[in-house]
Amino acid sequence: MYNPIDAKLQELSVSSGIDEATLKLAICLFISFPFDAILKRLPDHKTTLKCCYIVSVSAFYLFGILNIYDGFRTLFISTMFTYLITRFYKSKFMPYLNFVFVMGHLATNHIYSQFFNTYDSRKIDITGAQMVLVMKLTSFAWSYHDGSYCKDEELSEYQKTKAIKSHPTLLQFVAYAFFYPSLLTGPSFDYADFESWLNVEIFRDLPESRKPRRRWATKDPHVRRQIPKCGRLALWRVIQGILWIVLSSVAPKYVSLDFVFSSGFKTKSFLYRIHYLALLGFTFRLKYYAAWTISEASCMVCGLGYNGFDAKTQTIKWNRVQNIDIRAFEMAQNTHESLEAWNMNTNKWLKHYVYLRVVKKGSKPGFRSTLFTFLTSAFWHGTRPGYYLSFATGALFQTCGKFFRRNFRPIFLAEDGKTALPSKKLYDFVCFYVTKLAFGYLVQPFVILDWKSSIYCWSTVFFYVHLGIILSFFAFRGPFSKQFVSLLRSLQPKEIAIRKQKKEEKTIAETSGSLGDILKAKHEFEREELENDMQLGIPSADFNEGQLEEAKKDFQEFSKEYEQWRAEKGLEVEEENLRKAYENFRRELQSTVPRRMSFSDYSPKPVRKE
Repeated sequence: MYNPIDAKLQELSVSSGIDEATLKLAICLFISFPFDAILKRLPDHKTTLKCCYIVSVSAFYLFGILNIYDGFRTLFISTMFTYLITRFYKSKFMPYLNFVFVMGHLATNHIYSQFFNTYDSRKIDITGAQMVLVMKLTSFAWSYHDGSYCKDEELSEYQKTKAIKSHPTLLQFVAYAFFYPSLLTGPSFDYADFESWLNVEIFRDLPESRKPRRRWATKDPHVRRQIPKCGRLALWRVIQGILWIVLSSVAPKYVSLDFVFSSGFKTKSFLYRIHYLALLGFTFRLKYYAAWTISEASCMVCGLGYNGFDAKTQTIKWNRVQNIDIRAFEMAQNTHESLEAWNMNTNKWLKHYVYLRVVKKGSKPGFRSTLFTFLTSAFWHGTRPGYYLSFATGALFQTCGKFFRRNFRPIFLAEDGKTALPSKKLYDFVCFYVTKLAFGYLVQPFVILDWKSSIYCWSTVFFYVHLGIILSFFAFRGPFSKQFVSLLRSLQPKEIAIRKQKKEEKTIAETSGSLGDILKAKHEFEREELENDMQLGIPSADFNEGQLEEAKKDFQEFSKEYEQWRAEKGLEVEEENLRKAYENFRRELQSTVPRRMSFSDYSPKPVRKE
């Protein structure tokens, strides 16, 4: 089908020398702002009008500018599956089945792109938008399950705030899934946030004095819009985005991956090569900085970025959908800090809708949660070998970072374990420097993707990060680890003070009566607490005996749960639930067609399990 807009954009791409896919994505990002200016001025109570507007703009992007009918079909299939299964399938397995389908659909497209499709830079790869959609759809299924089939006391505080009490209309759901400011690049966000924004409830804490006056659409000049102004802040985001775009287009002239595979790269010194990879890794990040910064600004302009009013400082927070903290990432001193500042909404999704969802009620997250989270993250990104090389090595490197932070960092802190000694500045600089060099090494396969080429790239710097990982594990998990850790602890001011205190308490305990018993009990409690200590976040792969036992225990519990489910005829129950879902869908379809009912008219009531 002839598309005049697409034809003009192809001519512009040829004449300007800009890649067609990049040009189209940039146009979609920048023209979102004038569309946002209209969206935020639509009447607050006209939710149907706003949803129609959102869907229309998204259709213009997909069919007019991008010209990807196949891509729309891909997104629509996943969207409709989630809508129908959450709407009709009344089962505790609903969010799991939805997760398997949308993730499987994404994995199928990843595999097709890798093995059966020739890469063409002139075409938009829809898997990027599908990755964002997967986060939205899986979080929606879980949130609807929480709000409709769970009691409040069964939910965490986060789950209560995101729970969906009633199923949305099809129009509202499609508007959420195809929200044009974040359709192609993200960020992802929960449906509860979208619904709150759509009904302008998100601005209920904003003082009337901070709301702009309406200049039109009402005869009363004192009537105010709910969405506050953020033009200057959004403009600054856009300026930053343009700067990142300029840098990403200029940088390849001076630093490129092609040079790494040239014969001249190996003639350079080792120090030159490891620093070149670090600088190359920075150039890889520029396009993400540009896309995420501009899309965040677009969400801010239409009001979705609003995150509350701080009465103390009299300022508005606009970080609801923030996806990247560039300064925090670039200045991070370890892997954990870096990952917290990178792709922040994906981290939230993995934590709240994967990591914490596979935990048995009443238990803490363990090996099962770690395994499922790692596999989900890997398959979500794609099926190419480079992703797994980066993820696996990154996980090991993060574990090494915890070794050093746990044992080296206290050396540079005072006896209270918090106050930094003057020497800590040197420690911080070394951590920052090592982290930047390591990330330059780790991200290369993530961009190269091919196995052989990734291994060759690492070989040019003699696999120095892998060697560092091996030496670290040998030092902290090897045959002499106890002696090495004991040596490091003997240099820690806090440990020195604790040992001195315990020595004095031991002396008192041996020479006193009741006081001595109290101190002995105190020592036993501290010893148990030390043995059961866990780091915050996902448990690291320490490969110690405790973790292996935990993995074995989790596997046995999973097998036991499965056998119990089979014994209770779980498969027959789910078959009946699926049959009921089909009957409900067919019955509603038959009752809808004669009335010519609009797909925006019906919003079913929640069904709560007792």
